[in-house]
Amino acid sequence: MPVINILSPHVADMIAAGEVVERPASVIKELVENAFDAGAKNITVEIKGGGATYIRVTDDGCGMSPEDAGIAFLRHATSKLRDEEGLERISTMGFRGEALAAISAVSKIELNTRRKGDVEGTRVVLEAGDIKDMLPWGCPEGTTMTVRDIFYNTPARLKFLKSDRSEASACQLAALRCALGHPEASVRFIRDGNEEFFSPGDGRQDSCVYALLGRDAAANMLLCTGENDGIKLSGYVSSPSAGRGNRREQYFFCNGRFIKSALLQAALEQAYKNSLLTGRYPSCVLYLDIGFSRVDVNVHPAKTEVKFTDEKKVFDTVYYAVLSALSGEKRTAQVELSPSTRKLAEPKADFYRSMSAAEFRANSFSVTPPKPAPKVPARQDSSRPSTQLKSPAPVYQTRMDLPFRPVSAGSDPKPLEKPEVFPPAGSRIVEKPVQNVEKSPIPDHKIVGEALKTYIIVEQGESLILIDKHAAHERMIFDRLKSQDRQIMAQSLLSPVTVRPDGGDAELLEQNGELLTELGFEIEPFGQDDFIVRAVPADMDAGDVPAAIEEICEKLRRGKGPDPREARDEILHTVACKAAIKAGWDNDLKELERIVQAVLSGQVKYCPHGRPVSVTLTRKELDKQFKRIV
Repeated sequence: MPVINILSPHVADMIAAGEVVERPASVIKELVENAFDAGAKNITVEIKGGGATYIRVTDDGCGMSPEDAGIAFLRHATSKLRDEEGLERISTMGFRGEALAAISAVSKIELNTRRKGDVEGTRVVLEAGDIKDMLPWGCPEGTTMTVRDIFYNTPARLKFLKSDRSEASACQLAALRCALGHPEASVRFIRDGNEEFFSPGDGRQDSCVYALLGRDAAANMLLCTGENDGIKLSGYVSSPSAGRGNRREQYFFCNGRFIKSALLQAALEQAYKNSLLTGRYPSCVLYLDIGFSRVDVNVHPAKTEVKFTDEKKVFDTVYYAVLSALSGEKRTAQVELSPSTRKLAEPKADFYRSMSAAEFRANSFSVTPPKPAPKVPARQDSSRPSTQLKSPAPVYQTRMDLPFRPVSAGSDPKPLEKPEVFPPAGSRIVEKPVQNVEKSPIPDHKIVGEALKTYIIVEQGESLILIDKHAAHERMIFDRLKSQDRQIMAQSLLSPVTVRPDGGDAELLEQNGELLTELGFEIEPFGQDDFIVRAVPADMDAGDVPAAIEEICEKLRRGKGPDPREARDEILHTVACKAAIKAGWDNDLKELERIVQAVLSGQVKYCPHGRPVSVTLTRKELDKQFKRIV
């Protein structure tokens, strides 16, 4: 008795359908993509219930001849691919010739189609993949596909479908993704007779995003464009203050095809690092235009996963374009007052290397840059030499100004051309004099005072701005420390501080001694269980040392990834927080003025943890609260 059986073509089709047709949403995706390939400009998707009993997709594409309509439902029958050479440059949404065969194998289908210019069309009726009827038919130009009773002949698959509500939501999401990927086509989605969304089809990405994602989402989007070695990126990313609790609103498209890519997701979220609140995620609609030969879409049955020939260039394109979009955001957070709440903030709006977006753009990376934010003028102090800064580094005037070291005798006053990144502990560092920094205008303003010794009150025009002095100063210190391509200046403690970490923390301090030295700490074992801290980064108070060491050990323990710069940034968060002025302190007016200038100039918008540093109350909002206007 034979053990190995050769399955019939019908059973083989039903098995293949399980890979292509996972649920009703899969049917919508395949049919709408076929409509795009047919050149349709207007597509209507209708479902009833959850889509399992009724789906109809109507388009005004090129239609099919009677001959093509009769063979379209055979496996591996396609008009989009002729030979193996076509697999190297796939330019259409579909190409395998499996979708219609898989759908027809597990459902009942009615097809009405007519080519442009033909007198009459064709009607084809199928059931479980078999053609039951085929005859001439009067119908408009284009194609209408009606799919009923999905999985009626495969009850094992049918019982795994979810509720009608869940399946209908999945169908709507599938249609929305298709519509977002093709702004040039108008897509209408109708559920149980009610229109859920409609895209204008005018070819504009902004109107497509507005129509499909809504006014609120579009208002918080920033324009994002860039190009790198023939790889073009366009679309929109959300303001950091509009972070979401999940990644559901991240839409990536490659040559018009919706894809799921861990690479693009990592590039996007890496660009938001130090600007987005922990546990929040950015939203985006990004369109990647890349040569067809440089991407392989024949990876997954659903064609939602792709492979790039040069992942690093794709990563850089996305990362630096998003970084450029974020750096151009100048709008501070606005607060909308209401009787129920008065503190609702509303925005108005490296993974591979360590350089700024401006540096990378200068190195043959074409980005459409927003207007750069003005810089705060640097303090000129003739009593001590200053430091040559790289152009993209922010310049601040605070009580924690840039660290200085004596210039060695006979040193060349020209700026360093190739600064060392992370020099080894103990290496000699020679600073060079700074060039004159051109003064940038700061908007006219007046510091009214402080509220609760925490918030700086600034009057500017017809608005009142509240600035969190600790958060703003923390960001200023963090940016300065992060921009330094050398060992951070340390200050020796008059009275060294002794700390006693537990066993695990002691091991972390020993393993990361070189990194801590680069960041300005001088820590060494002292006795059997203790460590002694002899130096800390400039302006950190000795009283903050035990808490800082504890926080640093916790961040090292969590492990932020294989890249040591990630651990460095996390430690810099702690250093900046401990060195910044605190809420409740009495501060000099000149010190507050420096913070205000940094915020109003646009250099400081969010603290290193992603919180906004300022909110704005307009005169109109205040007048409404006092009932001066209605």
